[in-house]
Amino acid sequence: MAKTTFWDVIEKTIEKVGTPLSAKEIWDKANEIGTIGDFATNGKTPWATIAAYCYVDINNNGDDSVVIQTSERPAQFFLRRLATKTDVDKLQKQKDTEQIKKEKVEPKKFNERDLHPIVVSYASVDTHFKASLKTIFHENSSKATKGQNEWLHPDIVGVYFPFKDYTSETREIQDHLKISSIKLFSFELKINLNFSNLRQSFFQAVSNSSWANEGYLVTLNLDDDPTFRDEIRRLNNAFGIGLIKLNADNAYESEILFPSKINQEIDWDTVNRLANENADFSDFLKLITEDCKLGKVKSQYDKILKPDELIKYIKDKGINNAS
Repeated sequence: MAKTTFWDVIEKTIEKVGTPLSAKEIWDKANEIGTIGDFATNGKTPWATIAAYCYVDINNNGDDSVVIQTSERPAQFFLRRLATKTDVDKLQKQKDTEQIKKEKVEPKKFNERDLHPIVVSYASVDTHFKASLKTIFHENSSKATKGQNEWLHPDIVGVYFPFKDYTSETREIQDHLKISSIKLFSFELKINLNFSNLRQSFFQAVSNSSWANEGYLVTLNLDDDPTFRDEIRRLNNAFGIGLIKLNADNAYESEILFPSKINQEIDWDTVNRLANENADFSDFLKLITEDCKLGKVKSQYDKILKPDELIKYIKDKGINNAS
């Protein structure tokens, strides 16, 4: 008896569900409704392979392709043989409407600020950052004309000090040469990142993070559609904001998927405006100044939870990576 193939999974799943599906949805539904059969793969992202099968089929076979693409963002696919018997546009609109209703009705168990301790713990030990972080509470900002301070403040700011990495002699010569190895980071957080909020989220990060040496958009859940990754890559290349994917199962295995462009110079005009508008950011600058004078990190930044405390915190908050 022949073993189940990727094509078997694709065709059987779309046929049984009866609506256009993204590559990730095909894989998830196949596991949910049993059309996965005896199929097995060692790949970590089988949905990426499913997408590749569909794209190659469409590109190579044209009007004779097995599947057709019904939408671009996200990319969704349907069986050509079924498309001749049904109204694909009607099915697509019905599915989109149901998804919008689901997103509105489904309550969030946690909010973006609940992700802060995860980011703080990750960035404190990750070799790229080794940073001390501080939450910026937007509600502590000065009240201004509506729209004036929109997208001005990042969610979290961070600082890297070279105290442990560089010898006192190296730091002393840097002082004489007016060179600093201190780095400032800016982080904008989102629980979910997909086509519906990518542009707004990205340009929000561009607006409130471009003043720093490195600016990042951070998300817990990321759309796995290959075309979505391509769009992020394009925005990253154009505007320099990096992307961090949080791992709720193991915060320390969170990763930088797209690196930030490194700005050698700080935008001090924006820093000054942030300090004037927000007390938390002003305090952040004071903490950095105090630690620079001491030559060690002694100030009170956001608390770094111990590994067991972080695990308990994530569990209690119900935080998880879910598509």
